[in-house]
Amino acid sequence: MEDRFPVAKRAMWSGFAADDIMMSPLQRFWSKGRFALSRRLRRPVPGRFQPYIYTLPDRYPWLFRFARSALSDVPAPRLLSFGCSTGDELASLRHVFPQANIRGLDIAPSAIAGCRARFACDDRVSVAVAASTAGEPDESYDAVFCLAVLCHGDLTVSRARRSDPLFPFANFERAVADLARCVRPGGYLFIHTSNFRFCDTATAPLFETVLEAQPEQIAADLLYDRNNCLLEAMRYYPVGFRKRVS
Repeated sequence: MEDRFPVAKRAMWSGFAADDIMMSPLQRFWSKGRFALSRRLRRPVPGRFQPYIYTLPDRYPWLFRFARSALSDVPAPRLLSFGCSTGDELASLRHVFPQANIRGLDIAPSAIAGCRARFACDDRVSVAVAASTAGEPDESYDAVFCLAVLCHGDLTVSRARRSDPLFPFANFERAVADLARCVRPGGYLFIHTSNFRFCDTATAPLFETVLEAQPEQIAADLLYDRNNCLLEAMRYYPVGFRKRVS
């Protein structure tokens, strides 16, 4: 299995910290109670889709390999990582695309500060604090990556029957539409680990599906429909989309 979901992540989805795995039943009950309370008290941040800052180096090697092959005829591709966190995804993209010009956006100032320090010597990596791609030029990227961003971890942790008010479909559709705006005709949009299906958006007809994940490459996040209702036992495998050339 190429996509790695370590014990720490599985523990997070079950409502425990990684260290809780070895706890006694009483300690685990107390830990889960604290987790639930902190979730209820968490104050929403406008523009933030995912409240958990979780990242790993090279999380999606199969997806990046596909992107490299798809852009093999572009000498210096322009890439955008939306929700770049502390820079692991930027580092993976740099490894796969040595000549690329890479842009990273994240809503967390501390994450972007870490990225700036990490890539201070790479003048082809630029980063900015942003909650959306509204400040990016039209059709300016060969590929846009939005990986494990358009999902709200609390929906899965709580097994919520509806996605609103935590994450309504309208917010997903608005974000996807603007991501798509940034992709050049013939370019690629990658969306992986989301609470909604790309095919349900008004933007979807502008793209064709070019990459589907294997079942073991999909995370456990719940899926919801356009009306914010839970899609029972539903899995959605399309993750890579090519913008049609009109």
